Amino acid sequence: MAALAFATPLFAAERYWDFTDNPTNQPPTNCFSTIIGEGKPGTWKVIRDEFPLALQPVDPNAPKTAPKSVVAQLAWDHTDEHFPLLILGDETYGDFTFRTKFKIVDGLSEQIAGIAFRIQDEKNYYYVRASALGNTFNFYEVSKGERIPAGKAMKIERGVWHDLLIKCAGPNIHIELDGNTNTLPDIINPIFAAGKIGYLTKSDSISYFADTHITFTPREPFAQVIVRDVMRENPRLIGVKISMATPKTKNDIRMIASNNEKEIGAPAEKTDADVINRGVNYFRKDKENVYVTVPLRDRNGDPVAAVQFVMRSFPGQTEENAMTRALPMIKNIQKRALAVENLY
Repeated sequence: MAALAFATPLFAAERYWDFTDNPTNQPPTNCFSTIIGEGKPGTWKVIRDEFPLALQPVDPNAPKTAPKSVVAQLAWDHTDEHFPLLILGDETYGDFTFRTKFKIVDGLSEQIAGIAFRIQDEKNYYYVRASALGNTFNFYEVSKGERIPAGKAMKIERGVWHDLLIKCAGPNIHIELDGNTNTLPDIINPIFAAGKIGYLTKSDSISYFADTHITFTPREPFAQVIVRDVMRENPRLIGVKISMATPKTKNDIRMIASNNEKEIGAPAEKTDADVINRGVNYFRKDKENVYVTVPLRDRNGDPVAAVQFVMRSFPGQTEENAMTRALPMIKNIQKRALAVENLY
């Protein structure tokens, strides 16, 4: 597989989860406990545990650890399809570099610790997890509740802190365990463009997490990213607009992306509703430009958005050749818009 490029974003934000100020034996603040699969949500609490010092002492006899506040999943639930999940805040992340430490402490049925990311809901997300019982390290794509694994056998020590790094840049995913750059082959997966992130365990796994940090590109609607890319890749285009109804706008169809950012949020053209409702194409032209509006469809093939291309007209311009110019562009957009909810 070709090497993947993970460029450092020009404008990056950072977030660090430090549980020092949280009272012990209480759930961590600004986090949400839920469950994937069967059973009840896990028991997530802040506890004190011995943690490696950031700088190891020169004196070999000096302590190499110190007490630190960490987050622990402490519930014993032997249900097989039971995945306690602690979502870290309400932020949605697209491109990011995520680092954390985890320690697998105990468990009879399972001894697992992992991270779920780009979470859409309980049936659509990615996750990576280490198993001390199975001695495996795996990445999973979960789409519509169906898991697709990729990983390998690997010695996972219980009772020690491990370093986990996850990098996401568009569809490119890179994962490292304990600094090993070859932990897993780099992954190209375009299903989920962004989502929430959280700690994950399985069944009766008792696992700890700490020292969690994320550097991320502040998000803009994915539709706007698509518009910018289409304009860059097709320099003869005059404009591109995407319109749809979202959960916030209900049945009110509005522009969610445009090469003219001042138009974002404005009511869509009346023809856009017809394009979406009937799944038809629309064409018009004036003295200078032609306007082609086509439906953007979800995974089931149902039209959910309208994409308008504005192109310079020329003598002899017809609807047929305008559609021929627009067809490759809408095909490329359709490939990127696998999950419609990512658009807005």
